[in-house]
Amino acid sequence: MTPIQTPIPVTVLVVAKAPVPGLAKTRLAVTLGDHAAADIAAAALLDTLDAVAATPVTHRVVALTGDLARACRALDIRDRLAAFTVIDQRGDTFADRLANAHADAATATGHRPVLQIGMDTPQVSAELLARSARQLLSAPAVLGMACDGGWWVLGVADVATAEGVRHVPMSRSDTGALTLTALERTGIPVTLIEELPDVDTVDDIPHVRAACGPSSRFARTTEGV
Repeated sequence: MTPIQTPIPVTVLVVAKAPVPGLAKTRLAVTLGDHAAADIAAAALLDTLDAVAATPVTHRVVALTGDLARACRALDIRDRLAAFTVIDQRGDTFADRLANAHADAATATGHRPVLQIGMDTPQVSAELLARSARQLLSAPAVLGMACDGGWWVLGVADVATAEGVRHVPMSRSDTGALTLTALERTGIPVTLIEELPDVDTVDDIPHVRAACGPSSRFARTTEGV
């Protein structure tokens, strides 16, 4: 008999945008077209949600923005979201929405430590997320850099720490370094975890696809790209 695994007392938070054609993955759309880019975004989101759903943590939250009714694979996404607490994103800038999502997720789940990812790393596994969550139990903050200079995961033991990202410029080649500096300015040590490639442009697709598992929707959707 397989022993029952005690859930890790951490909230995994996914910050996501409804994959609506014309609004999702606009840099991919320049090459692939609006619908193809949005469908790839939908596949990446579903893979991400699968990994989070399989991660042995106490709470799973999605902070969502956009009109899901207009999104690619809307029915599949709605079905998957049934296993999550879904909250609305709020804030004028992406940095504001990130900081607010941390605060809202913590409030919704009893102020557990929050481990936050986006929907651009469909290769992420439940095992990697579980390792990251366990590290957050003994570290004030964890940060996983993305290969393009951004970051793919941010975890904070105290939600107040996430306020440090509110004034960090996002979607730049130095966003990861600036986020690390902002966190360290709060006076806490930051544990760096595994670096991953994420999906922003067509050139990123082969690297991410190669790291995906055999059941990955992203890998199947991007065959031939």
